[in-house]
Amino acid sequence: MPLGRATDTKRNPMSFLHIIGMIAAIALIVGMAIYSGTKAKGPANDNSAGVVAGIIMGTLVGGSSTVGTAQLAYSFGMSAWWFTLGGGIGCLVLALVYATPMRAEKVPTVVGILRKEYGETVGLAASLLNTIGTFINIIAQLLAASAVVVLMFPAMGTQATIIIPAIVMVLYVVFGGTKGAGMVGIVKLVLLYASMVVCGVLALSLAGGLSGLVEMTRGYCAETGVNYFSVFARGVGKDLGAGLSLLVGVLTTQTYAQGVMSGKSDRTARVGTLAGAVLIPIIGVFGIIVGLYMRSVTDPATFLAKTALTQFVLDYLPPAVAGVVLGALFIASVGTGAGLALGISTILTNDVVKKFTHRFDAPDKADLLSKALIVVVLAGACLLSTGNLGDIIMNFSFMSMGLRGAVIFVPLTFALFAKGRVASIWALASVVVGPVAVLVGNLLALPFDPLFLGLAVNLVIMACGLVVSPKSSQ
Repeated sequence: MPLGRATDTKRNPMSFLHIIGMIAAIALIVGMAIYSGTKAKGPANDNSAGVVAGIIMGTLVGGSSTVGTAQLAYSFGMSAWWFTLGGGIGCLVLALVYATPMRAEKVPTVVGILRKEYGETVGLAASLLNTIGTFINIIAQLLAASAVVVLMFPAMGTQATIIIPAIVMVLYVVFGGTKGAGMVGIVKLVLLYASMVVCGVLALSLAGGLSGLVEMTRGYCAETGVNYFSVFARGVGKDLGAGLSLLVGVLTTQTYAQGVMSGKSDRTARVGTLAGAVLIPIIGVFGIIVGLYMRSVTDPATFLAKTALTQFVLDYLPPAVAGVVLGALFIASVGTGAGLALGISTILTNDVVKKFTHRFDAPDKADLLSKALIVVVLAGACLLSTGNLGDIIMNFSFMSMGLRGAVIFVPLTFALFAKGRVASIWALASVVVGPVAVLVGNLLALPFDPLFLGLAVNLVIMACGLVVSPKSSQ
């Protein structure tokens, strides 16, 4: 294919076959969620490695890993790999360094580890601040899912396109719980991977193979002055910060920790997490290929980069197949949002509500409360997702991961590997000041990712606590 702006994209509208294929894919996953939730037996901490992998990847691989990656690749090439590459590195570190110590704590939440080490005040502060960071990412997933819904119903209002995926998120996780989310995660990932492989291979073929894609990309470099071959195309500070956001986000997000803690043994938990470390970066490569190809057949001055993947699906796949792929992309966002909502409800149930009342100590009452909180969380996300936020899906995702990391990562590391050596006052200062430093860094327009500032502040505070006021001396 010659380099330049081709005019052969059809800009196909959604047809009846598109909608049938999409509904079939969505019905399969939602039906699986309901079935797995009603049939799953055994304790929540007796999952196989496959279910552990399903919980982690079913949440981490969502709209940002697919739609968002293709969008970023359209504008910056290989720099778009940082979300899935960072997620894979995070899973690797989680499996090799953090999984066994986390499981040894015998508590159901990441925040619970901080509460156990530093006390109730630190636990409550971390619960609320970590929940805010996770909540932001739910908004990103609702926006990504609504972008698919609007293809089906272009005349539908913004509120309706947000409410539909929120309802599906409720069905996805309320009826399935942790075990259901893991089982459904496996099915969803198989469907999503098949979809992304088809799209990536087809885009590579349309580009004239690897050599044709490389030649196209060289043209983009000359045309824009951006090195599309570099993973640091947006700047070393910004792209390293994006990768670091994913690394610390994976290590501090309740849903991923919940997957690790749900394994029936330390080895099972590590194997399931290592599967994520291998598989997650791969899916980003296919999204990058699609994004690069779509730049060659569209005009960047007028084309909406965020639709690169969905428009490719509409233009180049048979209608029924395209519908299934769009359904898989929809479920990718829904599954991530649902898993995050599950994580928030788990934290609020165990680390907030149960600390103030014993009314929900019974397992059945705790489960009912958790499901009610999921509905409340998603309703709140709907209310905040109706503005004009669609162009910043990836920004929300990176910011969410970074904020969670700035709250918990450093205090968690000290709690696991320097037990009893830091007084709670220092941990409280780190939990509160870290995310504040990140927000201030955003306002100052620093030349590097503000997460570096937040983590540096965390580290200085906790190091001072280690040296100045050892917990054992008080």
